[in-house]
Amino acid sequence: MKKYLRLLACVMAGLLFLSPSPALLVSAAETAQSSETSGKKTSSDKTYKVLSGDTLWKIADEIYGDGGKWNVIYEANKDKLSSPGSIIPGQKLVIPASVESAADKVSKESSKKGSKKSSKKSSKDKSGKQSEDSSADNSEENSKETPEAASAEGSEDVTEGGSAESSEAGSEESGIEPMTEFWTEGSRPAQELRDYVAKVTDPSDTANFIPEKDRIAVFDMDGTLVCETYYTYYDTMMFIEYCLHDHPERVSDELKEVASAIKPGYVADETLARNFAKAYAGMTVEEFRDYVVEFGQKKTASFNNMRYIDNFYLPMVELVKYLYDNGFTIYVISGTERTTTRAIVANSPIKDYVTPNHVIGTDFEIKVKGHETESSNMNYKYADGDELVLTGGFIQKNLNGNKTIYIEREIGQRPVLAFGNSGSDTSMMNYAIDSRNPYPAQAYMVVADDSVREWGKQDWAEKSAEYESMGYIPVSMKDDFAQIYPEDITKAEEQYVPDDAQEQEDEELAPAA
Repeated sequence: MKKYLRLLACVMAGLLFLSPSPALLVSAAETAQSSETSGKKTSSDKTYKVLSGDTLWKIADEIYGDGGKWNVIYEANKDKLSSPGSIIPGQKLVIPASVESAADKVSKESSKKGSKKSSKKSSKDKSGKQSEDSSADNSEENSKETPEAASAEGSEDVTEGGSAESSEAGSEESGIEPMTEFWTEGSRPAQELRDYVAKVTDPSDTANFIPEKDRIAVFDMDGTLVCETYYTYYDTMMFIEYCLHDHPERVSDELKEVASAIKPGYVADETLARNFAKAYAGMTVEEFRDYVVEFGQKKTASFNNMRYIDNFYLPMVELVKYLYDNGFTIYVISGTERTTTRAIVANSPIKDYVTPNHVIGTDFEIKVKGHETESSNMNYKYADGDELVLTGGFIQKNLNGNKTIYIEREIGQRPVLAFGNSGSDTSMMNYAIDSRNPYPAQAYMVVADDSVREWGKQDWAEKSAEYESMGYIPVSMKDDFAQIYPEDITKAEEQYVPDDAQEQEDEELAPAA
């Protein structure tokens, strides 16, 4: 009898332990009532903010402890996902409390017995700790399912920015297709890029998948990422301003003549770059960088309300961010001098996506101050407090074949995406799409054919046909860019005002003595 009573006591204790607490019973009742009232998702559902590198498998593994439950999340978000691999960073997904797979649901609906299957539930309390109520009853086959088109394996900081949030806070669910804010609807190059990114970031696409470490994208700067304002390049106008207006006392008469002679249609060749290097001789790297930023605050005469630093194409900024969010490493490979390019990028809308060590440009000679005339840097050592200065010497112009050499020297592998806008970029682009590239690669060429919002004069039919024949995907600024600059920036009536005319105007406006 005593044994029986002890056994009964153990059974009762076990039942009490397994039974839900009154608080949980109330919570379940409230959840059911809420579900009936809303007719949509229950209050126990959560939302998850997608991070760069996330896949549905990765999110399911984080939330449910089982990546095979990715299809539960997919089924709950079909209203905003065109495919399992179409999730984008920043998007908010509904995370159902129930983790039954789609196959489980079909099986249960078709079952004549109507038996209920237990599901694994996951929730997070205010402290961020996760608790599990029960294990999932899905088959092993379903647990091994993978999305047909998942995103690439990404960063491991999911819990930092992707923690589950209350479904009530999910009113900002985007579901917006990438590259549609500043790109026109139906843009062919935008769609080509979306399709490319989808396949190379899909681990299940073994023929096209590219590991994140090998997703290298290279961009030319002038004319590709930014507009070529006034005469053209940022560095050219900076040279003119430095020699003729800001610091004429620091440069020779010869350099002033060079600056005065520059007119639209000039050639930005190595000879001119050598003169640029001479102009800044004696400046420390920091002083030179500061001047680049200072010049950027000046307004260009080519556009209304545009400083030189404001000249980034919004569609290209959107494109850079899209690639960055999908695990691509972005390099800017410019014909503009390296320190200049770094300063421009560091003060631009793409500053968060391109680090200084991912900027490659034309090189001016730099030495430690006090050793400028020594033939070899091996003759001295850097000491605490030393300054690096520009000597006025020139090393190499980063155009044409040099872009390919710089990529090999500083990156050490072929890019899989390349973006340019002129013949001087073709070597870089050909290097990317070379048949020996172990990964699928693409090259895009921006065509300056918009003469209304921009100063483009290129003939689209001619240039696009030329680029197509070279294996590139042409991008029309006129047809593919829905918006080029912020709304308050508009094209000026004249692209430039000759210096002599400006000086005459200044004299006429000057007050009489």
